[in-house]
Amino acid sequence: MASPGSASYFQRVGVLWMAAITLSMGFFTWTVFWPAQVPYEQLGPLGSVAQYMVKNYYIVLYYGYWVSWGIHIAEALYSLRLCSSKGITDSGARVLWFIQTFLFGIASLSLLLTYKPGKKRR
Repeated sequence: MASPGSASYFQRVGVLWMAAITLSMGFFTWTVFWPAQVPYEQLGPLGSVAQYMVKNYYIVLYYGYWVSWGIHIAEALYSLRLCSSKGITDSGARVLWFIQTFLFGIASLSLLLTYKPGKKRR
């Protein structure tokens, strides 16, 4: 990992964020594409809410799923612009920021937004 202020700066999202977002998007995918296979009764209050949404507002879940991925794509593209504006020019670091932001959204983008590059020396 490069130091802050370098052209190849990259910081990984925390493991808790990774787990929370992966599980959330996984459950969202499961309820949208395979709603009959979800064991709603075994999931407690989350299962009750999910079952209610599937039965009464499936179309909202379906379009909400695609909107959430669209937001992730928009955040990932914005991360590339932020990399340029913050002086991260290394293509490997830029690809890592893009992929991480696509997968973990605002958890990754917030790290890039708060990044303050060091002053350039002359």
